[in-house]
Amino acid sequence: MSRFFAGGSDSDSDSSSDSEPVLRQQVAQFTFSDEEEDVKRVVRSKKEKRYEDLSNIIKSIRNHKKIKDMSSVLTSFEEFMRAYTKALPVVMKEEHGVTPRIVVRALAELEDFVNESWDDKDSRKNLSKNNNKALGTLRQKFRKYIKDFESDMKRFRAAPEEFAEEEDDDEREEEKGSDDEQEKVVVQPDLPKTVSFKKEPEKFKPVKPADDSDSSDWGSDSDSDSTSSDEDAKYTSIRDRFLKKPEKGTDEQTTAPSGATGDEAFKKEKKKKTGEALKKKKPKQDEMFDENEEEEEGWKVVNGTRSGASEQPKMFAKDAEIDTKLVVNKLNEVMAARGKKRTDRKMQIEFLRELRTVAETNNLGPAVAAKIRFNIVSAIFDYNPKVSGAMKLEHWSKLLEEILELLKLLLAHEDVHLSESILDEHEEYDTAPFKIRGCMLTAVERLDDEFIKLLKECDPHSNEYVDRLKDEVPVTNIIEQVVTYVERLGNEMEICRIYLRKIDHLYYKFDPNVLKKRKGQLPPNTVTSVEDMDKLCRYIYAKDQTDRLRTRAILSHIFHHALHDNWFQARDLVLMSHLQETIHHSDPATQILYNRMMANLGLCAFRHGNIKDAHLCLVDLMMTGKPKELLAQGLVPQRQHERSLEQEKIEKQRQMPFHMHINLELLECVYLVSAMLLEIPYMAAHEFDARRRMISKTFYQQLRSSERQSLVGPPESMREHVVAAAKAMRHGDWNACATFIVNKKMNVKVWDLFYEANRVREMMVKFIKEESLRTYLFTYSNVFASISVPHLADMFKLPKSKVHSLISKMIINEELMASLDDPTETIVMHRSEPSRLQALSMQLADKVTNLVDANERIFEMKQGNFFQRGGNQGYNRDRQNYRNQNQNQNWNNNRRQDNRNRGNRGNQNRGEGREQRDHHRDHHREQREHREHQREFREQREQMRNVEYQNKAE
Repeated sequence: MSRFFAGGSDSDSDSSSDSEPVLRQQVAQFTFSDEEEDVKRVVRSKKEKRYEDLSNIIKSIRNHKKIKDMSSVLTSFEEFMRAYTKALPVVMKEEHGVTPRIVVRALAELEDFVNESWDDKDSRKNLSKNNNKALGTLRQKFRKYIKDFESDMKRFRAAPEEFAEEEDDDEREEEKGSDDEQEKVVVQPDLPKTVSFKKEPEKFKPVKPADDSDSSDWGSDSDSDSTSSDEDAKYTSIRDRFLKKPEKGTDEQTTAPSGATGDEAFKKEKKKKTGEALKKKKPKQDEMFDENEEEEEGWKVVNGTRSGASEQPKMFAKDAEIDTKLVVNKLNEVMAARGKKRTDRKMQIEFLRELRTVAETNNLGPAVAAKIRFNIVSAIFDYNPKVSGAMKLEHWSKLLEEILELLKLLLAHEDVHLSESILDEHEEYDTAPFKIRGCMLTAVERLDDEFIKLLKECDPHSNEYVDRLKDEVPVTNIIEQVVTYVERLGNEMEICRIYLRKIDHLYYKFDPNVLKKRKGQLPPNTVTSVEDMDKLCRYIYAKDQTDRLRTRAILSHIFHHALHDNWFQARDLVLMSHLQETIHHSDPATQILYNRMMANLGLCAFRHGNIKDAHLCLVDLMMTGKPKELLAQGLVPQRQHERSLEQEKIEKQRQMPFHMHINLELLECVYLVSAMLLEIPYMAAHEFDARRRMISKTFYQQLRSSERQSLVGPPESMREHVVAAAKAMRHGDWNACATFIVNKKMNVKVWDLFYEANRVREMMVKFIKEESLRTYLFTYSNVFASISVPHLADMFKLPKSKVHSLISKMIINEELMASLDDPTETIVMHRSEPSRLQALSMQLADKVTNLVDANERIFEMKQGNFFQRGGNQGYNRDRQNYRNQNQNQNWNNNRRQDNRNRGNRGNQNRGEGREQRDHHRDHHREQREHREHQREFREQREQMRNVEYQNKAE
């Protein structure tokens, strides 16, 4: 029988169990024990129920936080909100409206957890889609819910130990209640082998086991009794037995008469440790060392690095003589581990810095210092394992410092040559000129790429992006120093590469000194960015041997010219380079630069008043409906198929940084206004033309969708303003059109983004007046017999000379059938335009003619196929009949006759087919001549009618 359930000694129980058989008594079917009669029903108050629900939910939230199960945390938080709402009446009544401390502490812990999870971008990327979504929802709900507890949260942040006391008291009460139900252990020091258990009869009643198999399975208990009693002597309670190590408080209480005293001492010790931890807030590593000092068993503390890299080897022996060869060998030894699996990158950087310190201390020369610094730069680049991800900020700042120091060293010592063409065995560190293997240009290009990655990682609307953008100043300074260094080496290919890097940081930046110098506000010898770009690009045009560098230089040069309103230089470069014919063969980055160049060129043309050129530059971008993707300023969700993760990752790497973006709303507005100024007069001039073509499909769709709406309200968006302006222009109302285009809302959204915005607005109003005049004349010319030029000038607020010029151009281009009478300053209409009924009749005649031509063309194709098949089909059919009729004749006679028949009939069929085709062609020729005569007759009749109209008018 087991000693845990016996009242006496184990030896007595063993002997009795071996000698006497166990007799089982019959148990009554319905019995009522003393335990069931003594158990009382516990009635809990409403406060206890509500607080127990809250504590259970808080425990579940803590458990879910440990495994970062965001969905379960969100669900438990929603349950917590509902439970606390139910508990509010109890809180108001019992606590007088004061929030319970356990609730405040739980909310504070959840707030810290949500903020840490949201700020840790790397771990957020590793979360699943559901957990990521749940984290965002939890953050929004928590921020909204926490507003009611701001005062309580401030009190908690000020004194967290006050809230910890209540939580420990609650735990103490719970543990006391649970410990009362547990067995109490009493250790008698005089009898080490005897262990007894005191029990309360109403709480626990031992049951004698039916079969005692302990002795048969595990041997005699006499050997184990001594060891078990010794072990029991160490512990005062069952709880202490299963702890990892005995606490100091429990060791002191081994002779206590009850196990409860040990538990109380343990709880006091725990409370004391919790208070000290909250007050001191020691780091985790210090706590680890403190715990290890208290441990009786020898635990060994290891760091988080791998075993192979955690042991730092000695740099040099104590008695070693430090010279160049020894340092270089040690450097090669450290760099040999680069890229290997068990290499600690951070430790490698520390080794190299220590080696640099040793080299500087022993004054080993500039070549060794340059070699070590270059390897430090390479090691910092290698620290980031992800090629697509950006490096950490602390490494970025160290990288800038190392490259600046390296460049300072190289520029100060001209006898140090750093080049890729130098082999490892040809390196020279002792005598000048020093030769080192490496490429400074490659390092700077990698630095520039890392800077772009850092900008892409930041939120463009945050202060962090502005802080990172400030690093462009040291990056450009580094590029300038590398330009000086590479020019000193004289390698043309490397000079072209570093010039292009400088161009990439210069081409999109606006320099107001260019326009001031053009106006004469600055002296002529002032150097502007346009002159710098011209110098750099011309060198690349002359010296570059690859098409890519030259193409990117041309595109950047055009972009910079267009940015500073050099319209003619930019246009000539585009036309001479013929890039629009070959750009689709380029890489995606060059195609993106081409799209950016065309967008900026269109804006430049618009600022110069070249509306047609602006429309031609922008139409290819805007017709696709996805200029955002073409300019690499964001990804648009695709309707037909979703992108794969790999494809989306590649496209995100191609995106442009936010400070280089072109305003898409400005671009679309310029395109729509240009299309309106071209499309509306054309629609008015060709209202009844069946062959009318669309100049701008996008603008036409916007206009038609607005016309289909039954109720059109006042315009709100930029597109609605342009459509409303187009409708006003169709009626010749220039004032309403200009008001819709140039107003306070449109100025803020679009026009104020231009340099010299007032000049652009005045130019737009002028063009609106001119195109409204042309539209008015096209629309209402058949109503007037003559129109006064001064009246038109007063109606459209234009000078008489401008009105006269516009009308003269329309008459010369045969857009308006009229003549100018200079003495009376009037326009005499010739009324050559047909009426609406005549125009519709002419449209019908043209459509019928086109239909007849198409029908005859189809019939001609069918007839030609029939004549080509006819001869062979007739021959085969006749040959089959002939064979059926002469089956009994000789085969040789049949074959000869067959050959004769085939020759005669084939020639006959070919002759008949040729005659029919000739006859058919003659018939069609006669029909065409007849139609031409009819067309000439209609034209003569129309001319006669025009003459009659003119005679009547006179």
